[in-house]
Amino acid sequence: MIGRLRGTLLDKQPPWLVVDVAGVGYELEASMNTLVALPAPGEPVFLYTHLSVRDDAHLLYGFAREQERSLFRALIKVNGIGPKLALAILSGMDEAAFMRCVMDDDAKALTRLPGVGKKTAERLIIEMRDRFPHWEPAEAGLGAAIGGSAVSDARQEPLVDAEAALVSLGYKPAEATRMLAGLEDEASTEAMIKAALSRRLAG
Repeated sequence: MIGRLRGTLLDKQPPWLVVDVAGVGYELEASMNTLVALPAPGEPVFLYTHLSVRDDAHLLYGFAREQERSLFRALIKVNGIGPKLALAILSGMDEAAFMRCVMDDDAKALTRLPGVGKKTAERLIIEMRDRFPHWEPAEAGLGAAIGGSAVSDARQEPLVDAEAALVSLGYKPAEATRMLAGLEDEASTEAMIKAALSRRLAG
């Protein structure tokens, strides 16, 4: 089991990133909350990880905070929630926001996430009440956890990249386009995606 990685960020193309550890490049999939917090390529990073072993692949997931990984692991234990949907949930809201939705029976907010219908939202609320792992307050600094807080993206087509990332999270292309409308001036692909997800969650 690979529990964490410390190395150099080589590349990030949401929702994927590559981390070099002693000459070995680890490819990971991460939530947008983690990707937004990452420093620029070439900078050091520290990530908590979860390894998923399937018959056809070994998939590695990366998290800026141990609390986020704990919630990911709790989510994938819920009937009908796989790693892809768990990452989509974590991309749309952080741990504290998700906990509030569950404790307040706010199924409507959960249904704004891709792949989460009314029945899935209700199942999440019922099953997750007793599954919350223990974590420190979400305000604990992201930058300190991963070795950097500045977000930088030198890619030339951030809008196209942002739309592709939203589609990979489960949104339909037309919906992704609407979510990104008017966000062309955001500083980076990650910032665009984060703003679009926040807008979608707010309804």
